[in-house]
Amino acid sequence: MSMEIGPVPVYVPDTSVVVEGLVSKLIREGKIRGRVVIHRAVIAELEHQANMGRATGFAGLEELREIQELARQGLIDVELAGERPGPREIRDARLGAIDALIREYAYEAGATLITADRVQALAAQAMGVSVIYIEPRRGGEEPSLFKFFDETTMSVHLKEGAPPRAKKGRPGDWVLVDLAAKPLTREEVARYAREIIEVAKRRSDGFIEIDREGSTIVQLGPYRIVITRPPLSEGWEITAVRPVKKLRLEDYKLPAKLMARLDERAEGILIAGAPGMGKTTFAQALAEYYARKGKVVKTIESPRDMQLPPDITQYSKNYADIGELHDILLLSRPDYTVYDELRSDADFQLYIDLRLAGIGMIGVVHATTPIDAVQRFIRRVDIGMLPSIIDTVIFIDRGTVDTVYELRMTVKLPTGLREAELARPVVEVRDALTGELAYEIYTFGEQTVVVPVREVAGRGVAEKVQRLIEKLLPGAEVEYRDNMIIVNVPRVMAKVLMKRMKRIKKLEDKYGVTIRVNMVG
Repeated sequence: MSMEIGPVPVYVPDTSVVVEGLVSKLIREGKIRGRVVIHRAVIAELEHQANMGRATGFAGLEELREIQELARQGLIDVELAGERPGPREIRDARLGAIDALIREYAYEAGATLITADRVQALAAQAMGVSVIYIEPRRGGEEPSLFKFFDETTMSVHLKEGAPPRAKKGRPGDWVLVDLAAKPLTREEVARYAREIIEVAKRRSDGFIEIDREGSTIVQLGPYRIVITRPPLSEGWEITAVRPVKKLRLEDYKLPAKLMARLDERAEGILIAGAPGMGKTTFAQALAEYYARKGKVVKTIESPRDMQLPPDITQYSKNYADIGELHDILLLSRPDYTVYDELRSDADFQLYIDLRLAGIGMIGVVHATTPIDAVQRFIRRVDIGMLPSIIDTVIFIDRGTVDTVYELRMTVKLPTGLREAELARPVVEVRDALTGELAYEIYTFGEQTVVVPVREVAGRGVAEKVQRLIEKLLPGAEVEYRDNMIIVNVPRVMAKVLMKRMKRIKKLEDKYGVTIRVNMVG
């Protein structure tokens, strides 16, 4: 009695499934048995990416090594085939040159093509090639790096030669803790990095935002992951950041006056603060707030790390140039565009152009003080246009709204100047809640100056109060120091002082100054 053995199935994977680590997974699961043919074009493309320092290249080459190991275990047979592509095909890989070579080989060999690229799958099916297409999945699969996170973890830091560490707490109030005693090896950190790349390529909510020589930035669900490696850094390092808490705008308990301003007047908004203080979290809450009010909202991010509802479109700066984003937003005309974050001249220019075109803009910018955010625009635009571009500055500190400024244009004599002919256009920066004038911006000679009015006005008021006290208490020493008026009264004037104390208190209340009286001698 004889048995007929059918032909051995042949599989040809393309670069997409190799980079995602899917071939070895299918082999382990028993879904692939027979012969796996690795086209030399796949090796050439991955080698080129690795030589460019890209994480996808290293991940793909590691997957090929894993496939060879499974072949040694007897699970499959592996062979190399096809011609190595030339430099031109490798350069044109993004245009489909490598995919075409692999697809043609599968057609001629009568093999089954394995791909995670939808266009490649459709093109192969159009040729009559048998295809195993693996669609990206939404969530579910997670890299083992995520096991280091708990509900209080803000970020995880993995560095070769150092133990894994994590920041735990909340913005402005956190501690750095060791997650293990044993330092990580280079191989361990590289393995975490490879797994992150593979999962990001498989999940529909995963994006490799930037892949450069020495660095890779990945957005995977709510996690922003930065991978650096030699030669950029002296060793492999992974930093993964996750928002500790997602807030609605109502959670900030903003004053009614500020809410009214956001609803009715604010269209050129800057959200400023130091790194890690919660700027993006607030911008995210504001974007969702406007979307709930029926506004069309879009974002420009790098990377796309905001967690927003599906009705808000998120654009990546890494997949389009500034000119393309400019055209898209001008033609689609959203009510508000959130720009996270403003860094380069091109970023600021796009913000300015869109705002002057009538689009409501919400910009996120690093700044140590609220006025620093405004100063970032001064050298990029005529100061007379500032209030048309920026009308509201919201400064975030430790996750809360600390200061809110509004900008107004007027013509007047700047505070501290006395000659009437020195009147000029002045941009006033006022506290949006109290109306108090905080800064004045104007040109003086060829210079644009930003003057803190509180200091100038405070000294002017103090000088006036100082003269009034000198009249009330002749013989007393009066000086202005440390933002208060110091009055040194000789003991022999104690009775006079007692009679005049009520009037001194009235001066304090009337002019809003602090008066400290000392008995001396």
